[in-house]
Amino acid sequence: MNPLKPVAGRQYPATAVQFAAWFPDDEACLDYLAWLRWGDAEFACHLCGAVGYGWRRADGASWDCGACGRRSTPTAGTIFHRTRTPLTVWFRAAWELTTRANGVSARGVQRTLGLGSYQTAWTMLHRYRRAMVNPRRSKLSGTVEVDEMFVGGANKAGKPGRSYAHNKTAVMVAAEVLPRGIGRARLVVMPDQTAESMRAAIRGSVERGSTLRTDAFGALAKAAEGYVHDRVRVARSGVPAHLHFPAVSRVQAQSQRWLLGTLQGAVEPGHLQEYLGEFEFRFNRRHARKPGLLFYRLLEQAVLTCPVSYRDVAIGGTRPRDDDKMPTAPIGPRGLPASLAQPDAGRPWRAISR
Repeated sequence: MNPLKPVAGRQYPATAVQFAAWFPDDEACLDYLAWLRWGDAEFACHLCGAVGYGWRRADGASWDCGACGRRSTPTAGTIFHRTRTPLTVWFRAAWELTTRANGVSARGVQRTLGLGSYQTAWTMLHRYRRAMVNPRRSKLSGTVEVDEMFVGGANKAGKPGRSYAHNKTAVMVAAEVLPRGIGRARLVVMPDQTAESMRAAIRGSVERGSTLRTDAFGALAKAAEGYVHDRVRVARSGVPAHLHFPAVSRVQAQSQRWLLGTLQGAVEPGHLQEYLGEFEFRFNRRHARKPGLLFYRLLEQAVLTCPVSYRDVAIGGTRPRDDDKMPTAPIGPRGLPASLAQPDAGRPWRAISR
């Protein structure tokens, strides 16, 4: 089994130089996925569920299950399942996504990696975003500030507040309050601002019995049943809301800046939850000392995440499925992305006289 506290330079590359040295070709990437998934000994068949009953093939990258007799590869049953994109491209996209302070957009990945299709880059990043949310993660606890924010186009009335947010998407934002600073955060898309929606979002994100600090919004008061409720009337205090709720206000501000900055605000409501999951992944690991640790955590979760197709990503999320609006293949010939594995190019600059 892989250690709970991986060490830079041993379990994951600590720098971009190490990343290039560790993964020079697709075979090295495949072996790394095999190690993340099965370790050095314990093979688990994704088809029949048998554990420790199989043997490695001569190619070193695939296994034969002794229980069902079928072949399994490190990518089978993961987000890389049946991918036609070389693993060197997948790994470089994961490195760019996790090591940049503000992430990267699909258009940026397309330009950087020389992909001919925006669809390929967009789907790749969305598959990674699915893997960023661990379904077994623990809920927030202790003292938690809770508020909502609204994402979408500008209000026609030009005024802030809940009353003018009918054309926006409501998001519940929760942040742990620590003695020094902010803990983890959760952001959950809600269908509306009712107490039922608030209650579902809070109970799915915060441990029962925790202390909730909220403003005097009526729906929040009803949704706080089962929690210790610290209610603050901001309007009567004469103090700005961000001073009463510094933790959740900072999370709201940073997430809004990220949506408008890196993604240029081009986020559809149906995919907003996946983008917020990426923000959570990066925010909750902001104290990681080595940038490669986020890369390791993402791939560690990617080999445990079920495969999703482009159709699932494009029509899935919070939007209802509509078979009349299924995405169609792009017009014209389609080519596979080239692997990033490259032979030694020599020193072409020496051939130019100065």
